[in-house]
Amino acid sequence: MDDNKGIRAALQLLLPMHFAQVELLSTPNDLPSKLPEFRPDVVLLDMNFHTDINTGNEGLYWLGEIKKRCPEVEVVLFTAYADVHLAVEGMKRGAFDFIVKPWENDKLVEILASACLKGRKEKKVQEESDAVSMLWGKSRAMSAIHKTVEKIASTDASVLITGENGTGKDVLAAEIHRCSHRSMRPMICVDAGAIPESLFESELFGHVKGAFTDAHSDHAGKFEQANGGTLFLDEIGNIPLHLQAKLLRALQNRSITRLGDTKAIEVDIRLICATNKNLEKMVRDGLFREDLYYRINTITLALPPLRDRNDEIVPLAELFLKKYAARYHRSVKSLSSEAVSLLCSHRWSGNIRELQNCIEKAVILSEGEQLQSADIQLVPSRLYEDVSKMSGEESLDDAEEQAIRAAMLRFGGNLSMVAKSLGISRPTLYAKLKKYHI
Repeated sequence: MDDNKGIRAALQLLLPMHFAQVELLSTPNDLPSKLPEFRPDVVLLDMNFHTDINTGNEGLYWLGEIKKRCPEVEVVLFTAYADVHLAVEGMKRGAFDFIVKPWENDKLVEILASACLKGRKEKKVQEESDAVSMLWGKSRAMSAIHKTVEKIASTDASVLITGENGTGKDVLAAEIHRCSHRSMRPMICVDAGAIPESLFESELFGHVKGAFTDAHSDHAGKFEQANGGTLFLDEIGNIPLHLQAKLLRALQNRSITRLGDTKAIEVDIRLICATNKNLEKMVRDGLFREDLYYRINTITLALPPLRDRNDEIVPLAELFLKKYAARYHRSVKSLSSEAVSLLCSHRWSGNIRELQNCIEKAVILSEGEQLQSADIQLVPSRLYEDVSKMSGEESLDDAEEQAIRAAMLRFGGNLSMVAKSLGISRPTLYAKLKKYHI
């Protein structure tokens, strides 16, 4: 991030040769929107952004903003020699290191690479702390799933996980990976419903430099990134029919070809897919390829809704309580008996995701060491329709659409708040807004 056009041009040539993705900004005013969208490992931050102001206070201010918004993102300060004392002050405030202009290319790349590595490690720790552990309830359905997972985890069998939104399909996928012989290798998660059609091949299979206008460097796709590990394709039912053939070909051949290249690259992955759709009905309706359907569901696991897993409500609530009490620095440590009764009597049409959002808000509002029923805000007009009274493909889509419309009204169209309340990413929300013409 630098207001000097010449410096940005030089970095545009240098950095893509060493880093997978590089974004150049001329003004820090774009930071609030760009940080959550781009999710950088490191920010190279200029200290001054106005020619008539060279105190360095702007750089220190934006350093503070970055660390406040994304504490796991490393910041390397970009400064003139005369401002080294400011850079030292910046390091006291959390900067990783500083680079003096004019810079040496090798030194710049070395420092940024070190910052990237540290940033990725901290991201991983944050993601692990945010992750929801798999809880195995005592219901007949969950006991059966648990036994099946124990049998299949050590194999490379493809797994299809079905269930309503918010039932924890991603958590179950992570549990299968954790118990597999691939657990020391990466599990790469892809929200298939959020990938624009124009970027589908590039995202999954990668591209080479020059493959299209903005392809400034070679890029490994999700298949390559998951090589030796697990590839988790969430919302696979949202992949358009004409793109399903490309996915099927990669799975059959166990190899991919980067966009713009002719060389086939062998990949060794374990495939896990998830969907809230009725894929069998989609096959009958000609919306999902039958050969792909059989390719992805060697084993099918149907996760029941939370309303059929009552014994998991309190343990999950306690897990979320501990997590958010630490995040928001609250003293709350337990649930009152009234709070437990209230949670157990609710239908949880939004499943675990609704429970998680509910506990997060309750922890924020709490004041003592025990969470009270008064802290828990359960919306009578639920964001989710009671899908148990519906059936088939339409019920899930209708429930999803109504949930999104209700959240849009509730938060006045604030997409960040809507996405957070529904427990989905902004790209996923964009895709769903387009899908339902909202």
